[in-house]
Amino acid sequence: MEVLNSNFYGGKPTQLHFSPYEDNGGTVVAIAGKDFAIIGSDTRLSTGYSIESRNQTKLFQLSSKTVLGCTGCWCDALSLAHLMQARMQMYLHDHNKEMSSLAVGQMLSTVLYNRRFFPYYVSNILAGLDADGKGILHSYDPVGHCEKTYYVAGGSAGAFLQPLLDNQIGMKNQQNVERRPVSMERALNLVKDSFIAAAERDFYTGDGVHINIITKDGIREDRMVLRKD
Repeated sequence: MEVLNSNFYGGKPTQLHFSPYEDNGGTVVAIAGKDFAIIGSDTRLSTGYSIESRNQTKLFQLSSKTVLGCTGCWCDALSLAHLMQARMQMYLHDHNKEMSSLAVGQMLSTVLYNRRFFPYYVSNILAGLDADGKGILHSYDPVGHCEKTYYVAGGSAGAFLQPLLDNQIGMKNQQNVERRPVSMERALNLVKDSFIAAAERDFYTGDGVHINIITKDGIREDRMVLRKD
């Protein structure tokens, strides 16, 4: 959009820019094991250098075995999460059972791809249990490409934390070390340590951590306080 011969702009043609997106920050970390999946998010919601909320989780429970973590543009995250929750309710009423975590992962990929020309400006991580009770994670790009994994970090501090998870869980770049299944206790401690490290390097991550621990018995919550500066 151009403004021509405007007295406010000194009579010179001026190009004005408008973006419908806003990056509100936030970080999500998830680790899956033999019979569990753990996903955590920080609770800081920011706009530029301003903190809008210190107690806003980025986790959305979709079923008794599936949790979605969204970071990025907060209005897009809310729109996407509410759409997914509505479709989960429609499936429940139509089939009289909850949608499996694998099916939710495919549905989320389809929903994101349908908006590929005006995508949701969010980083998504889906955590849940498969039909055998094994933890599974799905990581997405904004247009729906899906990667199945057993550990992942996303959001504003994702680039800081992914190498940490590669080293501690994937045992990458280590010699004469074999990868072993991670226990729930160690996975939970790694998630907490990851957010402590992220809060030291990323000012969009802080205030607190909200964690969902998914097992066959349901979803258990845990919280931890982070630095607030």
